[in-house]
Amino acid sequence: MMITLLYFGVLKQKLRADREQIAWSGGSGRDLLALLQARGDDWAQALAEDKIFRLVVDKKICGWETEIPDGAEVGLLPPVTGG
Repeated sequence: MMITLLYFGVLKQKLRADREQIAWSGGSGRDLLALLQARGDDWAQALAEDKIFRLVVDKKICGWETEIPDGAEVGLLPPVTGG
């Protein structure tokens, strides 16, 4: 099973990537966050819970408890500041 991750804004800059495909055994948005944070300190800091604004699954904003299906496109949107 695979999912496609899309990174935006600060995440894209910090992680030096805008998308990737990863093997996915299933689970929720929280499970995905834990999997990515386990990649190391840079990932853990960039994806700290207070730095993620929204989880988007197949172009729909979802809660972190949402189950992510095989083949999903998952976006991690950082907080946006404006003025």
